[in-house]
Amino acid sequence: MATRSAAGNPASAESPFCRPIAPEGAFCKPEEDPFLLLESTLRSVQEILLRRRGLSLRRTWIEQPYGEEEITLLEEEVIPAIQQCLARIDELDERLLAEQELLRRSQLEAQRRLMLA
Repeated sequence: MATRSAAGNPASAESPFCRPIAPEGAFCKPEEDPFLLLESTLRSVQEILLRRRGLSLRRTWIEQPYGEEEITLLEEEVIPAIQQCLARIDELDERLLAEQELLRRSQLEAQRRLMLA
């Protein structure tokens, strides 16, 4: 199944956090899913850091740009924290999906038994 970003574009196959998106209207719209926003933010920050390697990063509300020390903190602390958060969200999703599948199978079995009775 293809994965898509929150904007509806094909998501990078490199991300361990990509997952299939339900058809529109089935649950919530992708732009309403805060965890897709978090995934997109992670990819964007990683891309910016990669493209601007060796350069300072300007912020909109701080005169002093992020230098080597701040960028190192982003790479060593902030990005791993976001990745850990997304991994935990994936664990929660997997648990809910397993429960959902178990319920679906139970309902199918109950229907089958009714038909045989």
